[in-house]
Amino acid sequence: MDSDSTHSERDKASPPQSEQDRLWDYYQNRAIERFEQSEPRLRFLCRQIRPPAAVLDIGVGDGTFERLALQRGLDVFCLDPNPRTIERIRQTFALGERACVGYGQAIPFPDAQFDAVVISEVLEHLDDDALAATLKESARVLKPGGVLLGTVPARENLDEQRVVCPCCGETFHRWGHRQSFTIDRMRALLEPRFDVVAIGERPFESFRHLNLKGRLLAAARWALSLAGVHGRNEHIWFRARRRT
Repeated sequence: MDSDSTHSERDKASPPQSEQDRLWDYYQNRAIERFEQSEPRLRFLCRQIRPPAAVLDIGVGDGTFERLALQRGLDVFCLDPNPRTIERIRQTFALGERACVGYGQAIPFPDAQFDAVVISEVLEHLDDDALAATLKESARVLKPGGVLLGTVPARENLDEQRVVCPCCGETFHRWGHRQSFTIDRMRALLEPRFDVVAIGERPFESFRHLNLKGRLLAAARWALSLAGVHGRNEHIWFRARRRT
């Protein structure tokens, strides 16, 4: 069977789109510019993986992590529930079978395959069962001693981002978030399967997208964060090692 047929059969086997899937189909394929400011966050994570290493990225976005990781000389694999996104990534970076349609709670790769798993701005979109399963699956596909790297929004008030659909009147979080995290909660979620090597809170500012005033404010936020004073729109980052 040729690779196009393999890809087609795999994509057909994907489950029907949920509300969460439809939301991310829009952002990843029709409003992809929303991801332009993710590079500082993803570069920070990528720099923590020393090549050569096999790394799995869960939740592709616009492919920024894949680009950075390939530039760093990493052996890149990726997983995302959206078939159109995965097909774009396959074509852009020639990843072939290393780019898969699927979910973090059922990762379609063998046990102990990866040196690192990256899951950035994904866990907040999952319900409790899917969150627990995704962490369990991430540990399964990591080699003993492999690292899980990721970020989540810090201390988010989910109600502040709720909007109403003008068509049906239903309310929903504008980014599809279902979870809010503190450092203590994130640590507690990781500790059953991982040794937490480092965890903290910080902003990730994309200075090239800001005007002069924005850059000054971002620099002030960064200075306050370094001093231990944390505000809004920051992220919790973590590095955790799979127990041997």
